[in-house]
Order: sequence, then structure tokens, then C-alpha cells
Amino acid sequence: MFTPIAGRTVLVTGGTKGIGKGIAGVFARAGANVVVNGRDTDAGEAAVRDLSGQGGEVAYIGGDVSKAADCERLAEETASRFGGIDIACANAGVFPDVKLADMTEEDIDSIFATNVKGCMLTVKACLPYLERSGHGRVILTSSITGPITGFPGWSHYGATKAAQLGFLRSACIELAPKGITINAVLPGNVVSEGLDDLGEDYLAQMTASIPLGRPTLHLTAIATATGVRLVYGVAERSLVGIDPDRAAPAWVAVKLIDESAGELLGFTVAGEEVFATDPTG
Repeated sequence: MFTPIAGRTVLVTGGTKGIGKGIAGVFARAGANVVVNGRDTDAGEAAVRDLSGQGGEVAYIGGDVSKAADCERLAEETASRFGGIDIACANAGVFPDVKLADMTEEDIDSIFATNVKGCMLTVKACLPYLERSGHGRVILTSSITGPITGFPGWSHYGATKAAQLGFLRSACIELAPKGITINAVLPGNVVSEGLDDLGEDYLAQMTASIPLGRPTLHLTAIATATGVRLVYGVAERSLVGIDPDRAAPAWVAVKLIDESAGELLGFTVAGEEVFATDPTG
């Protein structure tokens, strides 16, 4: 059974670009009130302009998720603006490229501060509001890199993404009695600014690994699958199938959801979302 998303309040950290902005856009178009967070005010204001007028209200609140005080303020200001928090998407993450032999202590500390510490601090800060909601939902943006596969230069990044799943597996036991579910999505390469920044050589290498020879799942299709099915679907399911420990390519995500739920939520054609069912009701 699906719970309407329209009118709910969603916080998306790292929501000013990339996967986070895509997720924020799907929620906004479904009628939710969305707060996007990031450290770049210009990017935040641009995201608000891009996402506004599509359904729900969109706002930007700046802050660094690696700092507990910023996370507490972010949660408090979000709840004050929209009356609470129903969904927290701990999406903020960085992925600098450095080989293990060249890695410094600062390289390790900084990526863990954002990707792991920031994830945990975000969820912690939102807990009182999620519990008060009565239907609190948490979504973590992990990755196939680390839990499933690897890539040269990202050993520290992969470690942070695997760590998020370790956090999730214990946190879900603590949060369940409060009526809060917590899930993670494990995206592969998603067409966004982040992928563009990695360069043509990387894109060509990753495209060659896709069976159809081209990226086939638009960012919004992943956001649709996670934002609707996982947030208001069966808590035990995940983007990679019934068993969250089994790998599945991102391009079959919607098909898996169709098989497990008995209905197709939505898919993307040329970047335009097509819903087989109404995601708001």
C-alpha cells in the first residue's frame, strides 16, 4: 500500500546537483515540500529556481553535514519552515580520485567526514521529527562501489559506501520501534554533473560495461524508484532486489520493482517521466 507523498516534507542533503537534485525534483513533482541542502549557496539557489513551480514548494538551506551543529540547524529549520520532516534523504557525498599509494591521512578523514559521519549526523538530527511524523522514512545514497564492486582511485570512497550499509543494518533495528524505516539505494553511474566531471575516458569505459552499450536509465528513473517505491513501499525491499546483498545493475531497477510489487511505478522515456500509477495516491 502506498502513502500519498503530496504535502509531505522531504529533506535532501547534497540536493543541489546530481543524484540529489534528481531525487528532489521527483519529490517536488509529486507534490512534496522539499528542502535541498549543500555548501554552495549559488548552486542551492539555482536548484531552487530549477525545481520550483513543479508541484511542491522547494527551499534551500545551506550547511556542512560533517558538522553536528549544521545538521541540527538544518533539521530544525526544515521542520520550522514546513511543520516537520517526513522523509530524510542522506545523499550528500564526495568522490575524490586518489590512488591508495598517494592517499594522505587528510584524504581519508575528509571523505569519511562527509560520506559516513555526515550521513549519521543527518539521520540523528532528523530523528525527533521523523518519529513525530508517524511515518518517518530515511533513504541513504550508497553506491555499487564498495559494497559490490570497486574502481582504482576510489578505495576510500568504496569504504565509506560500504560503511553506510553497516550503519543502516544496525540503525534499522533501533528505528523500527519508532515507526521509522531506513533503506539505502546503490546507484551505479548516473547521468549527472558528477558523471560529466569524471571525463570522457571514464564515461567511455563505464558505457562499454553496460550490456546495451549505452546508459539506459535516466537519473529520474532511479529517483522515481527510490523516492516512491522505497520510501512508501515495503521496508525490506531495496533497489537491488529482494535480497539487498545481491548485485543487480541499475538499469534493471524498475523491472525489479515491477516484479516485486506487482505493478510498474514509473519509467523514463527521453528524460520525461511516465507513470503507470499515480505516485501521489
